[in-house]
Amino acid sequence: MAIRKSNKLTQTAVLKQILKRCSSLGKKHGYDDDSLPLDVPKGHFAVYVGENRSRFIVPISFLTHPEFQCLLQRAEEEFGFDHEMGLTIPCEEVFFRSLTSLIK
Repeated sequence: MAIRKSNKLTQTAVLKQILKRCSSLGKKHGYDDDSLPLDVPKGHFAVYVGENRSRFIVPISFLTHPEFQCLLQRAEEEFGFDHEMGLTIPCEEVFFRSLTSLIK
């Protein structure tokens, strides 16, 4: 999947928005003073996958991988990025586990 140069800034802005939303879902139990989840290590973010919305912690480096970018585009088309839930990936857990194991 090729990304046109004119879309590069837009995609970068969208990725920053995703990371901000995933790491700042509000101050509640399990979050530090900066509104960052305590169980998500630095350099990672949480996504929700599958019918049961299972939570996965993935490295930020995945954002540059073409197959993961395809999943992000599908997520934007299906759910959008402007909602209170964390980033939801529209695919089966088995597929997501296979993809992430290949990316690592």
